[in-house]
Amino acid sequence: MNKEVIPCLEVCANSYRSALAAQNGGAKRVEFCDNLAEGGTTPSYGQLALAKKNLSIEIWPIIRPRGGDFLYSEMEFEIMKEDIEICKSLNCEGVVIGILKADGTIDKERCAELIELAKPMGVAFHRAFDMSNDMDQALEDLISLQIKRVLTSGGASSAILGAEKIAQLVKRANGQITIMPGAGINENNIKTLIDQTGATQFHATAKAFVSSKMEFRNTETKMGSIEDEYRYELTSENKVKALVDVINNAFNLKENIPGK
Repeated sequence: MNKEVIPCLEVCANSYRSALAAQNGGAKRVEFCDNLAEGGTTPSYGQLALAKKNLSIEIWPIIRPRGGDFLYSEMEFEIMKEDIEICKSLNCEGVVIGILKADGTIDKERCAELIELAKPMGVAFHRAFDMSNDMDQALEDLISLQIKRVLTSGGASSAILGAEKIAQLVKRANGQITIMPGAGINENNIKTLIDQTGATQFHATAKAFVSSKMEFRNTETKMGSIEDEYRYELTSENKVKALVDVINNAFNLKENIPGK
């Protein structure tokens, strides 16, 4: 049986600064990533090293070498293994993986190799789960691999829209793995998810836009495809606090100690 039962919030943090905001807001851990617009990719060594040096919150980096699908080449798989070694050298609490085969099933063989390599770190599975061809079978596969938890929107565009399926997954998991709803969760809908799904751990970006302090702005060219390059996203400490408060109240938790 999976022992991870303490209700909590996990924040998808896109930087050291966001991880700090998550810690100050009372989140239990961060899924540390870069490139939120692509669903998250592996963050830099520098970001991870600084976070592990200065923060007490649990750091679980995503191991994803690129955006797009979850079918990886041999070269990409080797990169994933190198990134796991780096995370282990920094004493991260865990890593978050997700690999599928071309037919949409969980790539159990490759996942098992990464899980073994990651020890003694824990291993969670990200929303590649939602892109599998059969979530019920995928769940059984992840349980057999002894994955600690799985992030899911229930296969829908948001956790609220997938709440019915998430509830079914929670029941099917029966405590063998933590089902963690994520996608579009905020302080206004998390109580509904708690009531409807039976889940106890939740995942949110809790992000807000930060305006650039640049005085001169070149409006004739762009560096990428983002519409407004003079603003960027960071985790909001206040949004984290609001989410944590809802969780604590819903489960009658007395303490809210950042990083614990």
